[in-house]
Amino acid sequence: MPKRMSTARGREFGAGVRALIERTGLSSREIATIMGCHESKVSDVVNGKGGVTQVEVAVLLGVCRAKSPEADHLMNLFPQRHDGRGWWQQHGACPPIKLRTAFENLKASKTLVSWHASMVPFFLQTADYLREVLRASATIPGEELEERAKAQLETQQALPSNAKRLFFVHESALRLQVGGPEVHAWQMQHLAVTANQPNTTVRIVPAARGAHAGMAGPFTLLTFGKFEPLVWVDTENSSLFAETSDAVEGYHLVISALTAASLSEAESKELIAELSENAWTLADLSAGLQAPHPPVP
Repeated sequence: MPKRMSTARGREFGAGVRALIERTGLSSREIATIMGCHESKVSDVVNGKGGVTQVEVAVLLGVCRAKSPEADHLMNLFPQRHDGRGWWQQHGACPPIKLRTAFENLKASKTLVSWHASMVPFFLQTADYLREVLRASATIPGEELEERAKAQLETQQALPSNAKRLFFVHESALRLQVGGPEVHAWQMQHLAVTANQPNTTVRIVPAARGAHAGMAGPFTLLTFGKFEPLVWVDTENSSLFAETSDAVEGYHLVISALTAASLSEAESKELIAELSENAWTLADLSAGLQAPHPPVP
């Protein structure tokens, strides 16, 4: 069965409008009557189809009594080009507390492939590691740290439990101590446990390999049961959602090259276990005692 033509932007827009309509308790037909239009027009708005103006979208949001922040968000999402694929979502000085576009697409995903060279991939981070990453940011306001940490942990949980996950990470990212010795040790322990889960594969690109195909930067590739795949690139103050077939194919080539450059799954597990054991040894020495710690898988 061919996959539906849909975009990351359009899916978030449709989900937001549907939620507003549901909160009114009215049917699409009743909404259309209030708007003075045919029911199909409401359907077109929800699905982001052509033939709908911004004015008509604004009227619908008014009928649904959307609050100003949500109305502004949805109006900005409303696609001006209905056949366009791919979206550079600019955030200003720093990202919003919750990345709704990424969240909505993660919920619908079937598989995930993620790569990072300078830190543990986002979906493998512990809460303490995640907080240290936020704390080190030059753009994230300090007073928002806990709220952002909570939102990011919720985003981690958006990924369906049965989704297949493949993570590539550079060896140097695992040796980098983020936070104190104990934070680092718990992060490595978490990574060792997660790498042994049945739906998760972690592959390490060793530092000895030198230059590699992932040097251009981190990315996450998502596939879906009903939609075409996309690549999410998260930057300091923007998010890129690449959806054209040639753009996605380019990242598939990067993934193939990273697969060739990385250690096998078994070798990666061995290295993670070794680094985890070393991290706990350093944490124990830092604490001035030889406290027991969880066994490494």
